[in-house]
Amino acid sequence: MAATAANITMPVISKLYCSSSQVVLVVRKRPHVVNGGGLVVTNCSQKVVFRVDGCGVLGTKGELVLKDGNGDALLLIRRKGGMVEALSIHKKWKGYTLDYEGSQKLVFTLKEPRPISCFANNNAIGISIEPKGSTSKDWDFEIKGYFPDKNCSIIDSIGNIVAQVGVKKEVDQLMASKDLYHVAVKPGIDQAFVLGVIAVLDYIHGESTRC
Repeated sequence: MAATAANITMPVISKLYCSSSQVVLVVRKRPHVVNGGGLVVTNCSQKVVFRVDGCGVLGTKGELVLKDGNGDALLLIRRKGGMVEALSIHKKWKGYTLDYEGSQKLVFTLKEPRPISCFANNNAIGISIEPKGSTSKDWDFEIKGYFPDKNCSIIDSIGNIVAQVGVKKEVDQLMASKDLYHVAVKPGIDQAFVLGVIAVLDYIHGESTRC
């Protein structure tokens, strides 16, 4: 995939979700007992721009759906299963866009290290974009940091930070559980793709999208 720059648009889901300026989104976890869990994402105007439904809503483990603010499905994310998966060092998550006819197109693959304890500190998670880019590495993006602390970044293949997850200090002091956090998405980066990755991280770490 091409290098990140302020004037380059890098759509993965759609260019509709690429902004010419940095966008800060607020992510709120939905409680399982009320709405079946999942995530609600708002912009600076407190308008809902994305939703994520997980196991508690869909009733299927290892499956996530990213929706736009109107509730229309944008991305179906599934954890690959089967005997080959059970023997693999990495568990893989695959993200598919959905068209009006319901057909699916693979747009990214995320490799989940195993065991989960490997996530701490320096063990990065690789993400490959489909179709394959020209990068010499096995991944187009990687995640560094520790998601449960809401302190991690998505970095491209040449080391540029394209999105950062964090918690404002005043929120961190009030909410030890980190049920509310923000994601800063750099100019030109597909916000829907970033939230799809966040949804997978939430599930992997047993948070709101898991049941």
